[in-house]
Amino acid sequence: MAAIFFTISTTLKVMVIPDTQAHSNGHQIITYTYSVYKDQGDDYTTLEDSKLSELHLTKHHDPNYMGYITFEDPGRLFTYTADGELKLNADQVEEIIEHISHYRDNPGLWRHIHQ
Repeated sequence: MAAIFFTISTTLKVMVIPDTQAHSNGHQIITYTYSVYKDQGDDYTTLEDSKLSELHLTKHHDPNYMGYITFEDPGRLFTYTADGELKLNADQVEEIIEHISHYRDNPGLWRHIHQ
């Protein structure tokens, strides 16, 4: 699965990366946990592959890491874990959840992100 790039709070560019991927009958299943990074532009996006499937067992030292969002019960219960150097406020978390939910509700959008 590819990262999602979008802007929140009118000026904060973010890169959201699904932390895991699973395959069912050859098809990707969208994960429930998403890492959030401040997007530093084209140079930073080249690091996307190195950030895929990172585990949250140790502290992240990337200065652009803002934590992760877990979809406990999609559409109803979400958890934001702010374990990075940068923190999101409640409005920013809500806006990111809305963006992720849009992609989760429209899985066909995932394959068009980097094409």
